[in-house]
Amino acid sequence: MPTRPELPPTRALVWLYTPAAQRETFAALCGIEAEISASLNPRIEHQVAHARLAWWGEECARTALGAPTHPLTRALGASLAGADLTALAGLAGFVATARWDLAAATCETRAQLGAYCQRWAHAMITPLVPSTLGAAASRLGATLHEIQLLAHLAEDARLGRLRVTLADLAAASAAPQDLARPPWPHGLVRVLRLRHQQLRAELAAGVGELPRLNQPTLAGLLVWARLAAAHSQRSERALPHALEPRDHHGPLDSWRAWSTARRAAAGRFAL
Repeated sequence: MPTRPELPPTRALVWLYTPAAQRETFAALCGIEAEISASLNPRIEHQVAHARLAWWGEECARTALGAPTHPLTRALGASLAGADLTALAGLAGFVATARWDLAAATCETRAQLGAYCQRWAHAMITPLVPSTLGAAASRLGATLHEIQLLAHLAEDARLGRLRVTLADLAAASAAPQDLARPPWPHGLVRVLRLRHQQLRAELAAGVGELPRLNQPTLAGLLVWARLAAAHSQRSERALPHALEPRDHHGPLDSWRAWSTARRAAAGRFAL
């Protein structure tokens, strides 16, 4: 049985309920994402950060060709030994989103934000699912990632990373700097509340799109979706305030994960 890696609470639960054959893949993907995201540390000089991301872009390309050099990408390749490596074609999505964040670029429209989240989903989710379910799982993953972004809305805004589109800010009659200073104004609260509700509906539809007969092998992903929905509900209830970091994980999350995995094992999970 693979050794349990050091992961944040939500991902630790996802790992726990991911089928044993996929756990090493999931742990390696989390490690690679963390290494790439480390380039965004404000203490790292900007040119050094760009150099790190350039190297990781090349390493992701090598990994997709079956020639990794970093211990984490080697572990990823080993976990997929004998599998079709086309699932790793989107691994550079971690680098693409990190470059976007390093540049403090903003999304003008929902379509641009969706494309950003899709890049992450192609990197993190696609290697964990059968190729026949790749498109559906990627759409679910993109929704899941936007919920993750909203959970850190204020702290990311203080670093110049906007997780709300400029179009949504305009609709809320809010300025970008408002995102960094909760409690948020009424117009922004209205937009955020609606977006949380839309994302939970998208999660439910995405789960429903996955065949029930595949649910036992997708238990980890389904646990992640269930926890993301719960986190979204807590974030919405906290409005106009932002959740404190300790509030991102609820006392019932372990039970939610267990219950989801149990229903998935029987092909009966729905959001």
